[in-house]
Amino acid sequence: MTRYASVVALVRQFVNFTGVGFVSAIGHYGLLIALVQIASAPAVPASAAGALLGAWINYTLNYHYTFRSSKRHREAVVKFAVVATVGLVLNTFFMWVGVEVIGAHYLLSQIVTTGLVLIWSFAGNRFWTFHSRNPRD
Repeated sequence: MTRYASVVALVRQFVNFTGVGFVSAIGHYGLLIALVQIASAPAVPASAAGALLGAWINYTLNYHYTFRSSKRHREAVVKFAVVATVGLVLNTFFMWVGVEVIGAHYLLSQIVTTGLVLIWSFAGNRFWTFHSRNPRD
């Protein structure tokens, strides 16, 4: 594969990863809103349920679509959980810096934080969670 083709493939994979994240967010927010508005569930557990749904969507679509992984789920799920946990820690830290240290509006901080964590999540999942020695990956 030429260097140009490798860069194009990497960019295409990143775009797919971002699209999967968008679909996961729809699942997360959709379940959150449904549980709160329709089922009158408290927001915090509803958000947790939405986050779990979003993570499941994210893992499934990234495994099959973005990275076309051939890894066993037993290995990939554990690695995915580690990358997601680090992402949660990074999200919390960057939000704290943005809101508490810098004094930025929380939505602006969340937008910047999402971009930073997106980069971490893509790299961690591409080069570790779903990485394969198979040259097609």
